[in-house]
Amino acid sequence: MTLHLIDWIIIGVYVIGCLSAGLWMRRFIRGVDDFTVAGREVHVNLGIASLAATELGLVTVMYTAQLGYEKGFAGATIGVIMAVAFLVVGYTGFVIEPLRNAGVMTIPELFEKRFSKRVRWLAGVFVALGGLLNMGIFLRLGGDFLVHATGMPGSWLESVMTILLALVLLYTVFGGMLSVLVTDYLQFLIVGIGIVVTSVLVLLNIGWGNLVHTLSSNFEAHVAAGLPAAHPFNPAHPSNFGWGYLAWQFIFQLAVVTTWQTTITRVLAMKDSHSAKQMYRRVSFYFVGRFLLPGLWGAAAFVYFTQHGGLPLGLDSSTAMPRYLGTVLPAGMLGLIVAAMIAAEMSTVSGYMLTWATVIYNDIITPCLKRPLSNKGQLFLTRSILFGIAAFLLFYGLWYKMPGNAWDYLAVTGNIYLASVFALLVAGLYWPRANATGAYAALILGAVGPLTFLIVNAVVAKEHQIAPEVAGASSFALSFLGMIVGSLVTAAPAPATAPNPA
Repeated sequence: MTLHLIDWIIIGVYVIGCLSAGLWMRRFIRGVDDFTVAGREVHVNLGIASLAATELGLVTVMYTAQLGYEKGFAGATIGVIMAVAFLVVGYTGFVIEPLRNAGVMTIPELFEKRFSKRVRWLAGVFVALGGLLNMGIFLRLGGDFLVHATGMPGSWLESVMTILLALVLLYTVFGGMLSVLVTDYLQFLIVGIGIVVTSVLVLLNIGWGNLVHTLSSNFEAHVAAGLPAAHPFNPAHPSNFGWGYLAWQFIFQLAVVTTWQTTITRVLAMKDSHSAKQMYRRVSFYFVGRFLLPGLWGAAAFVYFTQHGGLPLGLDSSTAMPRYLGTVLPAGMLGLIVAAMIAAEMSTVSGYMLTWATVIYNDIITPCLKRPLSNKGQLFLTRSILFGIAAFLLFYGLWYKMPGNAWDYLAVTGNIYLASVFALLVAGLYWPRANATGAYAALILGAVGPLTFLIVNAVVAKEHQIAPEVAGASSFALSFLGMIVGSLVTAAPAPATAPNPA
């Protein structure tokens, strides 16, 4: 193994400290509102730290590094598009302002007020399905990083990730959103330091001039030989993403920042809509770095292995980066980055688990109950759902074989509900003619493209697989078509249910 004693000490101190802080917060839990949305008293700076920490997981580092390895610096373009989406929504308050003012706990809860209880339930099913499938690969990718960065035997992967999941589950079950927030803050600091220092060391190791020259010359050599290669600096180039993919990503990222439940959970936990918009504006450029710096590691890994005889046996574009870091980082620094990546994994898994548990409790189970549960009953049910989600993550993460690269998988599984819920939110908040029939049509049609992508691409040869931008763009088109046609061919909603964005 590549870890030294100082590395183990750094990792151990962090994990014990994070677990202790998370468990300490359980004393402040008085009810389900404290458990799921922290009593709606989160201020801007804590909201920024929590949102940034939750949305920078170890899976994020793995797929952004994979994009850097395969597409060079052009892979960071998605982060730029995401930052633009955050800025647009942060300045305009599009969707998030009326959503926060509605005082709901989840997005589907708003749909009951606007459409019907059945729409809320069906939306909750799609939100939970898309979210759970999306995070199903988190443990596997996180384990791949730890195996290749530390040199631990591959047979340890399942056991190590099970222990890590158990630790996250422990403090999340006891402390809920309060534990997630305080551990997110610690993780935000550790991850920030680790990523910046590692990026500096990577540049010192590989050299900026060498990096740029090798990426350029490799692309030119492949083109001259008639071999496939992505342009490392031009994302719109046909060999890279292309304009069609980028157009889908802009719509997709706008939907992400307004409907992705883990992000919206932070909006709903803020003290008011003004604070929520401030949080979006200030956190926006963080997402450029979220893609750019790990993407730099992936590009550096490509250059390193290109100049050292190619990828070793057993590595691919997703595992090249951790092996590279494990090779070039010195003792102490390797422990810091491994601790930072464990921090990233814990913050993301805890935040995601709590978010999907809240949706399942609040929007799938609660609408079916004949009478409300007691406060203790609500907490017990939510905590039980967390255990169920943890079990799903273990089994799904072990057997599912991901088609294509990690980013495309995450984007398309997110599209299972992003497109349809985005259509429901926009129409429900800003179009008085929208009704429950249109909502049903949007929810069902929006899931067709992503589910077809997952099923078909898992069983057919690569040359016959569906392109992710086709599956993603079709889900948005079908969702809005379903909402418009379904609403127009049936009766308009009663005036009392018309939206009031202000």
